[in-house]
Amino acid sequence: MNEKPVIAAVGAGRMGRGIAIAFAYAGHSVRLIDVKPRDEGGFAALQEAATSEIAATLTMMAGFGMLQPSDIQSIAQRVSYHPVSACAAALSDVEVIFEGVPETLDAKREAFALISKHAGSDAIVASTTSTILSNDLQAFVSSPGRFLNAHWLNPAFLVPLVELSPGADTDPAVTEQLKALLEAIGKVPVVCSASPGYIVPRIQALAMNEAARMVEEGVASAEDIDKATKYGFGFRFAVLGLLEFIDWGGGDILYYASRYMRGATGEDRFSSPPIIERNMEEGRIGLRTQQGFMDYTGMDVPAYQQERLAAFVAMLRHLDKMPVPGK
Repeated sequence: MNEKPVIAAVGAGRMGRGIAIAFAYAGHSVRLIDVKPRDEGGFAALQEAATSEIAATLTMMAGFGMLQPSDIQSIAQRVSYHPVSACAAALSDVEVIFEGVPETLDAKREAFALISKHAGSDAIVASTTSTILSNDLQAFVSSPGRFLNAHWLNPAFLVPLVELSPGADTDPAVTEQLKALLEAIGKVPVVCSASPGYIVPRIQALAMNEAARMVEEGVASAEDIDKATKYGFGFRFAVLGLLEFIDWGGGDILYYASRYMRGATGEDRFSSPPIIERNMEEGRIGLRTQQGFMDYTGMDVPAYQQERLAAFVAMLRHLDKMPVPGK
């Protein structure tokens, strides 16, 4: 793969434009390909809308201090626009292609047929689907070993995470290549199996439904539930990962809390999974036993705790929520 490979985004909607911004910002040439058949006037309108949106986004990013206003034009010019009638030339020499068409099998099938016909056989092809498993899409792509899902979280130009989900036939080297490319532009790729909801959507679906359920039950106001998630739940998990947090406090706390919540509510959704019970039985409590979901053997635990606590203080400063000292 070249140092700055040309990127193609097939589908000129919100996701395609977000990916185009992310890669153009990082110095890549990006070809934004519209897959809808349009007349000349229709494509001109689409191009004008996409150009305006990308320019507005870059202007906003400059306002955030992410780039100099003088750089907006040069970054925007790295993105070129191509109608479906010109996709053969646009796809012929690209090394990485992101598909971002609507979430229907028919739309995906048509997009991948187009890509398979016109792109090189060794180009990496990644779907940005948020709902369809990679195993269900892989057969639509010629040379399926080069295909995987790459689920970006909106807004794609800001959120660091990209969830990579290889299919059963994906060449592991392809996953590593795409992972390295994403890391090179400042993203944080993670790899997960072909499973409904990936990682983040699966976790956040449970959390969001529980928040809505608490409003419905009158547990607290919507405003107070959101304060709790921002300054308690979100505050902690911006520093510690969920599994790291279990280890930090101790898996036994989750074990007993889950048993209590299951009994108090009568709801099976609060039951802990078998792995929590196995960890208890095996003494994998977390930091206290140096084994949990993570391995802390040989780690300077006090130094690790100090570093994480310092990150909490930095978060307090960021949120302007430092404790108020007495006089």
